[in-house]
Amino acid sequence: MNTQERERLVVIGNGMAGINTVENMLKLTPNAFQITVFGSEPYPNYNRIQLSYVLEKSKAVEDIILNDWNWYRDNGIDLFTGTTVTAIDTIGKKVIADNGMEVPYDKLIIATGSKPFLLPVPGVDKEGIVGFRDIADCELMLRTANEYKKAAVIGGGLLGLEAAKGLLKLGMDVTVVHLFEDLMERQLDHTASHMLQVELESQGLKFATGRKTVEFLGAERVSGLKFSDGTELEAEFVVMAAGIQPNVQLARAAGIEVRRGIVVDDYMRTSVPDVFAVGECNEHRGICYGLVAPLFEQGAVLAKYLCGAETKPYEGTVVSTQLKISGVDVFSAGEFQDAPDLAVVRMHDEWRRVYKKILLREGRIVGGVLVGDGKEATRLQQWIRTGTVMTEDIHGRLMGATVTETGNTAAELRDEEIVCGCNGVTKKHIVDAINEHGLTTVEEIKVTTGASRSCGGCRPVVEQILQYVLGDKYDSAAAKKEGICGCTTLSRDEVVRHIKEKGLITSKEVRYALGWNNEEGCSKCRPALNYYLGMIWPTEHADERDARFVNERMHANIQKDGTFGVVPRMYGGVTTPEDLRLIADVAVKYNVKLVKVTGGQRLDLLGIKRDDLPKVWEELGMPSGYAYAKALRTVKTCVGSQFCRFGTKDSMGMGILLEKKFERLDMPAKFKMAVNGCPRNCAESSTKDIGIVGNEGAWEIYVGGNGGIKARLAELLCKVMTDEELLEIVSAFMQYYRETGKYLERTSDWIERVGIKSIIQTVVEDVEQRKQLAERMELALAQVKEPWKDILDNSKLRERLFENSQGAANAVDEKDFHYYSVGTLEQYAERLGRVVQLEGQEIAVFRTSEGSVFALENKSPGPRGGTIVEGIVAGDILFDPICDWRISLSDGQVQTPDKGQVRTYPVRVTDGEVFVGVRMGVVK
Repeated sequence: MNTQERERLVVIGNGMAGINTVENMLKLTPNAFQITVFGSEPYPNYNRIQLSYVLEKSKAVEDIILNDWNWYRDNGIDLFTGTTVTAIDTIGKKVIADNGMEVPYDKLIIATGSKPFLLPVPGVDKEGIVGFRDIADCELMLRTANEYKKAAVIGGGLLGLEAAKGLLKLGMDVTVVHLFEDLMERQLDHTASHMLQVELESQGLKFATGRKTVEFLGAERVSGLKFSDGTELEAEFVVMAAGIQPNVQLARAAGIEVRRGIVVDDYMRTSVPDVFAVGECNEHRGICYGLVAPLFEQGAVLAKYLCGAETKPYEGTVVSTQLKISGVDVFSAGEFQDAPDLAVVRMHDEWRRVYKKILLREGRIVGGVLVGDGKEATRLQQWIRTGTVMTEDIHGRLMGATVTETGNTAAELRDEEIVCGCNGVTKKHIVDAINEHGLTTVEEIKVTTGASRSCGGCRPVVEQILQYVLGDKYDSAAAKKEGICGCTTLSRDEVVRHIKEKGLITSKEVRYALGWNNEEGCSKCRPALNYYLGMIWPTEHADERDARFVNERMHANIQKDGTFGVVPRMYGGVTTPEDLRLIADVAVKYNVKLVKVTGGQRLDLLGIKRDDLPKVWEELGMPSGYAYAKALRTVKTCVGSQFCRFGTKDSMGMGILLEKKFERLDMPAKFKMAVNGCPRNCAESSTKDIGIVGNEGAWEIYVGGNGGIKARLAELLCKVMTDEELLEIVSAFMQYYRETGKYLERTSDWIERVGIKSIIQTVVEDVEQRKQLAERMELALAQVKEPWKDILDNSKLRERLFENSQGAANAVDEKDFHYYSVGTLEQYAERLGRVVQLEGQEIAVFRTSEGSVFALENKSPGPRGGTIVEGIVAGDILFDPICDWRISLSDGQVQTPDKGQVRTYPVRVTDGEVFVGVRMGVVK
């Protein structure tokens, strides 16, 4: 079909609704229409629901583009960005743009979307008051956050809460102002709303609910809000997110029927022939939809109608809502408020922060709200859409009363069911793509169909569809993909990408948002996630001590007898007679078993008791040598030009400078450096992660050396002439390793995986990228603290980690047991162990994240012995700190490698006091 024979289709609006309709048309009849698209913004089609990610800087504008310029060109679409249609001539069948263009049409789609509702109160036109609907709004908000600190967001609905969280992550002091007492009152009942508010308050948001704004204060720029009760709120910046208004002015001026929105029938036809409206600008059966799923359903019907394909009419959408804020699990669908004709199934667990409510009409599910546990959200939405009759099995699944096999949700989905609401991808699209292209992973499905490429909330269902289609082949296909641990199939790069895209700040958020099959993780992923989060968000992420290995948690090296080794920092291997005398005095006072000179030119004090560690640190008064950490251990040096007759460079001075600059910074694995003052290599630079060799007038930088089990000689990275250039390249190299290395991957393995040429290109030849890496390194370095001093200054942390508890006199005697008081519940931090001494017996007491308390003999059953109190706790499983064996806290059974037993003790918690029972006749 040539251009003259093709129908002319004009689309007013380059947003998600209009372009999704075009995408569907191209799939059905790729050459039937000559398509022209007008967009007022200067961008191709982008994902508007991800603006909050752009606002919080977890995504750039280019990351949310759905269809780039090439897509329009490849599909023969004429796209005019930055161009606004100002008139529709329905008689002459043409549109007129603000630049004078006139384009004729045979069919016209109006997809003008909506605009923010601005409160009609005095001062609304002041500087500093904006809506939140497009990229320009985001850019203004980002600029404002750099200049001002106090923000108010008017509107406690979906958009308002996401905008508020974005501003909070930018460092602003944010208050959400809401007319109603309850947040998200159109989706949540009072209980769910209250739980949501409490959770958001814990994340730092403030709220002024039940407040009506009557005036914006200030001269030219807003300075605050005045409420109807006479109170005021200081605000230098105000975001309007109190609702939307369909953009109908263009249609109304053209004589098209308009009420609140452009009135359409079940095929998106307006009152004027050959003119259609889709998306937020239209009104269907009296409803204007503001969520993306209904807009895609409308677009699918309209595309089929325009292409002459058979289609069912659009009859409306059962709207569902899932709040996209990190760590906040809120879902609502269908009816949500109690009513006389509805039966309610309700579960409210304040301790677990879980609330579930299912509404029934004549026994059929018509709505529901889930807070704190959304695992059954997809299935619930399906049951609501189909009006499924409530059964004992469904009740058990939703309320957690039974542990039944839930089966595969994919098998129950209809082909036309939209799986990915962000991108309008149906089950059939995914099934067809798997069969036609031989897809075997969710990542391949995402690339091919777009499903899960946006918010990622549909990923579990996409994976279920993959499993459903592949059947017996699914396991072998999944096995091709290496996850970071057994809790997930996601690789390191996928996890890091999702953390950035979704703005995930805590390990808990990551495990929930990415669908970990073990909700509390394990000894492999817990430390890894803590590292990745700290690397990505150096200023936002709070270090999760309970996720660290024992050495990093205790800031000392655990030995097989349960004692610890302490290594004070000696910069560049240099010390003084006074410091040596101090170390000797401390070693004598605390009965140190051995003083060992390390390979990194320092002294290791071995055999220090756990509860003596803080006292040793305090009396030494030296910084930690980090001999235990996944961080810079040492910078080994020779004496260099200061003393050596062969030295050409000040190796000691450079080594001390490097060590002081990069100490305490978390790395993927332990990191060692060395500086030689000449090529004779006395400091062994050739086997270090970074080895620096001085020559006359220059420094040579070698990287990727390893003297361990897998020995590897370092490779030449570059030669530099100045100290300043050396520092910048070393900084860029270390940051590039931090950002791309897998957790526990040494630089020797990393360089073999990434390639030395790629590294040289990134950190040496690309000067701009090198400077950016160095800048990110400086940001990370600004967050580091001296760990020994940090613990000495924190009495509660010191008590929990290092001070043993002595059992009090018998509190309760029962048959066969004496019960001893071992302190209050609040003295036991979640997922951390504490040693209790009961008349000669050393007992490890653990408190899980669910509040359960367990007591076990503090003795590892592993072949290398040691204690268990410093292990990593996940759920009711303890990972042994020495052997990483999995031990059940409830019965002491070793689950992996499936042998061994640890003695357990009964525990009682009465009025907040913890009691441990010891069998009579055992304690003397």
